Amino acid sequence: MQRRFDDILVGSLELFCLAAETGGFTRAATAAGVTPAAVSRSVARLEERLGVRLFVRTTRSLRLTDAGRAYLLHCRQALDQLAEADREASGEQSDPAGRLRISVPTTYGHYRLLPLLAEFHRRHPRIQADVHIGNRNIDFTAEGFDLAVRVRKPPESGLVARHLEDAELVLVASPAYLQRRGTPRHLGDLAEHDCIQFELPSTGRRVPWLFKDGATEIELETQGPFLLSEDVLGGVSLARNGGGVFQAYRFTVEREIAQGDLMELLPRHGGRSRPFNLLYPHGRHMPLRVRAFVDFLLESVRAYPSID
Repeated sequence: MQRRFDDILVGSLELFCLAAETGGFTRAATAAGVTPAAVSRSVARLEERLGVRLFVRTTRSLRLTDAGRAYLLHCRQALDQLAEADREASGEQSDPAGRLRISVPTTYGHYRLLPLLAEFHRRHPRIQADVHIGNRNIDFTAEGFDLAVRVRKPPESGLVARHLEDAELVLVASPAYLQRRGTPRHLGDLAEHDCIQFELPSTGRRVPWLFKDGATEIELETQGPFLLSEDVLGGVSLARNGGGVFQAYRFTVEREIAQGDLMELLPRHGGRSRPFNLLYPHGRHMPLRVRAFVDFLLESVRAYPSID
């Protein structure tokens, strides 16, 4: 088989990644224990081989070109896989290490994932967890993510979905709002109330509220003076401060309900939920650090209450 890569090229890839991640040739050189000139030569060698500019250089700054950003993601993933292969081959399988990139929505991030990370770090101190907290859909390959937590599995093929939990929905409002506007007794009463809307960032569609009426499941379109986007936890904050009625995941408001800052409404129409799933690319070699986190998270969520 003809060789496409040599030791010099692999070293150049490492120095390129260091320069991109540290933001300068001098800082990359310090981290790698070489001279800035060696880093510059390595990057120039890569650019000549590829026929593209990887960096835009000025006297004061160094930034990636569009081609450089795309190349960095692939190089970092490839170098991580090489390091993982070394660890497996050398028998370090019981001590996973490396960088783990996770994307998680704000609700699940603040109330589920982040409270678990200290324990995960205690068990696996050599794994660095980089956590992106946000509600937009991510591109695993282009952005270099290992895992994502989402309510909906994207329609695209190629992703494995592991079910985490069915998160119960609950309708809430503050005592001050209810004193001012009255307490809804029936689903039809919501038409006369200030219902806090949330708009899905991926589709621009307002999220319908989910209820039960006996054995019948209901999706209710509501109206109100507030429309929120990006961060659904804003609806909890607004409801807590008298802004209106909001449907939230129970795990995001259970403390406020227990303390009396929010009141649960129409409980006989409750019991609906939305699923949270752990997503990762199908068919990609799963590094030990990723497998360790998947196993840890699936083990941890078994302790969450079920609404069945």
